[in-house]
Amino acid sequence: MKILGISGGTLNGANDCMCKEALLGAKEAGAEVEFIRLLDLDIQHCTGCKACVMGLFSGRGNMCVIKDDFQWLLDKMLDADGILFSIPIFEKCAMGLFHTIMDRFGPRMGRTNNMAADHIAQEKGGKRIDPRYMQDKCISYMAIGGSDWATQVQCDFSLHALTPMWKMIDCEAFRWSLGILADDEKVARAHQIGVNLATQAKNIETATWQGEDGVCPHCHSRNFYIELSNQAVCGTCGMRGVLTYEDGVYKFDFPKEQLKHAHDTISGQFIHSDDIQANEAEAGAKARSDEYKQKVQRYKDFISATKPA
Repeated sequence: MKILGISGGTLNGANDCMCKEALLGAKEAGAEVEFIRLLDLDIQHCTGCKACVMGLFSGRGNMCVIKDDFQWLLDKMLDADGILFSIPIFEKCAMGLFHTIMDRFGPRMGRTNNMAADHIAQEKGGKRIDPRYMQDKCISYMAIGGSDWATQVQCDFSLHALTPMWKMIDCEAFRWSLGILADDEKVARAHQIGVNLATQAKNIETATWQGEDGVCPHCHSRNFYIELSNQAVCGTCGMRGVLTYEDGVYKFDFPKEQLKHAHDTISGQFIHSDDIQANEAEAGAKARSDEYKQKVQRYKDFISATKPA
C-alpha cells in the first residue's frame, strides 16, 4: 500500500512539514510513502481546448496536448492507494496552482467519461482506457491559512475529489496557523489524518469518511448557495433542499430521490455528461450558421488583444 503526499507550500514551510507529519502517521500505519512538492513542477493552465474529451470519445485514449509535468504527477497519483494534499489558503480558497490541477482533472478525469469512452473503444476497436483512471482511491486534504478566511477551501477540495469520484477520508482547514508547527494539537491532527488515510486505503471498497460531520448529510459540505426562494443548494454535491436551525445545529434536508442527481454519484455524473453533450450539439449547430460567424467576425474586426512588447 502506498500513500502519496503532495505539498503546495514553500520549501520546508508549514505545508511541507505538516504533509510530512501526516506521512509519518501513514508510515506508522504500514504504508509506503512518497512526497512531492508542487512548486518543483511545471504545471501549466488548462486552455479549454477540449482535446482530452475528443481523444476520449474518438478512441484515442485519455490524453492531454499540454506537455508539462502534469501527466507525471497524475501517474504518481494513479499509482498510489491514497493521496494527501497539503495546500496553503489564498483568499479563502485553495492556492491557484491547486485550482489549475482541478482544471486539468476535468473532464478527462471524470469517472463516467472514462467508463463511457472505454465502452466505446471496446465496441469499436479503439484504444482502451487505462483502468487506473476508473479505480477507487482514497484522498485526504489539509489547508493551512494565516487567519479565519478559509470558508471556501474545503469545497475546493471536495470538488477536486468529485471528478474522479475518489473517496474523501479527511478534509481539514487549519485556520490561524502561521505558527502551526508550534501547535501540538494541530500537528497531532495532521498525524492522525495520515493514519486515517493509510488505514482506510488498506481496503478501499469499505473506506469511509473520517472527518467531522458537515451540514450536508450526503457529502459533509458546509458551503451552500441560498436562493431567494429560500431553497438551499449544496455547494459540493448539488443537492437542493431546505436549511433549518434546530437546537443550536443547522440541518439540511432534501428529497431522497435527488440522490440520483448528486454530482458525486455515477448516476449524477452520467446525467451531467448527457446534458453537456446535448448543449455541445446545440452550440455546434449554432456556431456553423452564417449569423453566428458574422457576429464572431464583428468582434474580431472591432479590437485586438494588447500584448507585451
